[in-house]
Order: sequence, then C-alpha cells, then structure tokens
Amino acid sequence: MYRLAPSILSANFAKLGQEVTDVIDSGADIIHFDVMDNHYVPNLTIGPLVCEALRPVTDAIIDVHLMVQPVDRIIPDFAKAGANIISFHPEASNHIDRTIGLIKEQGCKAGLVFNPATPLHYLDHVLDKLDLVLIMSVNPGFGGQTFIPEALNKLRAVRKRIDASGKDIMLEIDGGVKVDNIAEIARAGADTFVAGSAVYQAGKDADPHRYDSIVAAFRAELAKV
Repeated sequence: MYRLAPSILSANFAKLGQEVTDVIDSGADIIHFDVMDNHYVPNLTIGPLVCEALRPVTDAIIDVHLMVQPVDRIIPDFAKAGANIISFHPEASNHIDRTIGLIKEQGCKAGLVFNPATPLHYLDHVLDKLDLVLIMSVNPGFGGQTFIPEALNKLRAVRKRIDASGKDIMLEIDGGVKVDNIAEIARAGADTFVAGSAVYQAGKDADPHRYDSIVAAFRAELAKV
C-alpha cells in the first residue's frame, strides 16, 4: 500500500488547519510534520504547540520528523501533543536504542532517519524495533530542494533489509518527490512519500478541492508501478 504524506512545511501557515483538512480530504494519507531547531539543521520551524493545535482538526496520522539535537527532551511533548509517529536522526541521539524505547514508551511508533551521507549500519541492531525508516533524498533543513538520485540505491538496500526481517516497517522517502519521479522512487522500494512544495504549491486559492488534481496525479503514477 502506498501512502502520501504532504509536508506542512510548504503549507500556508496562516490557514494551517484548513490546509491539513483540505489535503487529507483530497486523498492524502498522512500529515508530515517537520521540526527544525536551527541547531541540528539551519532552520527553525514548529514545535509541539502546533501539533497540539492540529490534532483536533484531523484524524489522519501525524508523522513528526525531528530534525533537532538532542532529541530525547522533546519526544514526550510531541507524544502528548498527539503525534502518532516520531522519527529522529541517529546523529542527534547519544543512545539510539534508548531514544527508540522512549518513543515507544510514550505510545508512538518510532522511526529512524538517514541523511544522504549517513550510513545504514545504524539499522544493524535496531531494525526490529522500528516502525518506520525514512530516507532523506535531500539534505535536511529546507523545503523545495532537488532529489538526490543516490537515494534510490539506499532505498533498495533498506527494502532488502526490511523484506528479510519479515517485519511490517514503513519505508518513507523525503525530499524532491514529484509527479515525474514518484514511480521510479516506488520501484526502488519506498511505500510512503513525503511531498511538500509539489503538493502545496499546486493549489493556492480557497477552493477546498484545490489539491484533488495533484494527489490524483501522484496516485496515477503509483498505479503504474
């Protein structure tokens, strides 16, 4: 099953609740919630209060991607704010296994995120504890970047690991996902697709159906796989 996860990083923050409602009503599956701290990455975005404000607006899964260092302090806050999935970068945790355990203890699913130059060996001892692996196909910190093709090889490698494990683990891709490359990305093994600017820049008016066509275009490409 393929899942579309629009990133609210590219949404209209003045109308964020409506943006979330409209994109889910148009057929998206997950709300991707990018958290940047101006420390681990060179940007500053949103925190638990925004997640808490959005939780009553939608029943969709809220997928929180923590680009913060250190991560452990903020995880309980996002869990209490209504996050369903919390993902973090191995470089941002002193004890990866402990951080995964903390996420699970808070009642959330746990994900591990790999930057373009981050090796996959971190999965050697924790894959069986994860619910999601996120491959970054851009360097984290900004929206609207171009897809890095090497991410396809990483996806293939992780897909082999997941299939060999026999576990039900989501394989997510984030960065530069467009209508013209989503099928190729899916063939490499991804099943969950984060798209920010490609989705939210497709509809700038007040029409609640403004995202229907772009979501349908993504679905049409995925149907070819």
